[in-house]
Amino acid sequence: HMLFNGTAKFPENDLIDVLRTFGMQFGADINAYTSYDETVYELTVPTDKPDNLGTGLDVLSEWLSAATIREADVTGERGVVLDEWRVRDQTLSGRQSVALESMFLTGSAYEGRQPIGNQQAIEAMTAQPLRDFYDTWYRPDNAAVVVVGDIDVDEVEAMIRERFDAMAPRGDTPARPTLTLEPFPQAMVKLLADPDALQALAELTYPAPSV
Repeated sequence: HMLFNGTAKFPENDLIDVLRTFGMQFGADINAYTSYDETVYELTVPTDKPDNLGTGLDVLSEWLSAATIREADVTGERGVVLDEWRVRDQTLSGRQSVALESMFLTGSAYEGRQPIGNQQAIEAMTAQPLRDFYDTWYRPDNAAVVVVGDIDVDEVEAMIRERFDAMAPRGDTPARPTLTLEPFPQAMVKLLADPDALQALAELTYPAPSV
């Protein structure tokens, strides 16, 4: 959310305005998601004009290195994130997902760390912890740039190197937590009664062995 609110080169709404100038729509062509292990930023860039891809790579470079993360923008996004949290976690399917995740992740480093957080954390969020997280983890040795399409591979690789090769981390290499899920020693059962459920649903999950 905060990266869509502007960077040094594309302040405030300039970023979205620039992308919209060549036909990209927010949500359909400009999107992002956060899972337990990664945040992915996606741009679908029309290649009818040669400069478009370069602009898209400029945006990715700015997202990795130059987000502004202003206090006013953090305050403005709280309501948006709370609405996402309510829709995703406070509906029937959301409550079912939370219950299953709790069963699978209890005792691991992931326990209690849903990517979106909880209501209390969202309402209390300020810019500084977001900046600290950004400076710690948004770093070139922790990122991958993937371009898929009808492209000249050598040319696009050169474009990526031009924008990312000289990029430097904004701090020391962070200590990485141990993120492993131990195998389940026995079968587990979770029963969830919900007044909004109009039908019964049974799910059987086989944990896959680690490789």
